[in-house]
Amino acid sequence: MLPDRIDNSSKKPGLPVDNRKRDAAWEDIMILKTISAALVMFLLMLMPASAGPTDPMTTIKGPIDSVIVILNDPQYKTAGTKVTQRNQIWKTVKPIFDFNEISRRAVARNWKAFSNTEKAQFIDVFADFLGNTYIDKIQGEYHNEKIVYLGQDFYSDEYAEVKTQILRETLEIPVYYRMRKHNDGSWRVYDIIVEGVSLVKNYRTQFASILEKETPAQLIQRLNEKLAKQNKSLSENG
Repeated sequence: MLPDRIDNSSKKPGLPVDNRKRDAAWEDIMILKTISAALVMFLLMLMPASAGPTDPMTTIKGPIDSVIVILNDPQYKTAGTKVTQRNQIWKTVKPIFDFNEISRRAVARNWKAFSNTEKAQFIDVFADFLGNTYIDKIQGEYHNEKIVYLGQDFYSDEYAEVKTQILRETLEIPVYYRMRKHNDGSWRVYDIIVEGVSLVKNYRTQFASILEKETPAQLIQRLNEKLAKQNKSLSENG
């Protein structure tokens, strides 16, 4: 409760009554503003440093929850809407992935054999290929599963892991998102671990085998051909 304001009007005999009331109201407003500002500063001091959009958990949770909403949206239950739904899902999740880092780690030591142009080409086609592959699986296999957010672990100022779990009837599928912090303070995913299996390591094995016999340009061509087939198939089934 605010303390009663002391009436000092008796000390200002020459001040009109209306002016005294106006000054009193102004003083009350200033007191309330000061208290409000102090409360805001106090709340900001109590907030953890990792809270907000730069928090790894928040970075993951927002888009995933949005994807669940899109998957359950009745407008996408009718025939011919899968492509639109897929595009909406991709638009929602693509910004949280660091495809530069995913590509570099997937190619591993062979990355230095790529020219700058080839690196850019590989990143673009690999991102679209991954998007098609996994969104198609999500659309085909989603059956009202629940996503549980288990927590987040910080391994350094730059690296963290967000742990989630997919609940499917009697199954519990652990899905961990490994993330790296960028210079702008944002967190992005550079690997996904599903039941202990790394997405990056899976492709690293495949790419290493191909690059033992072929050039980076040939690998990029392979991916472009697979992407074209994907797009055709998804378009026909959409």
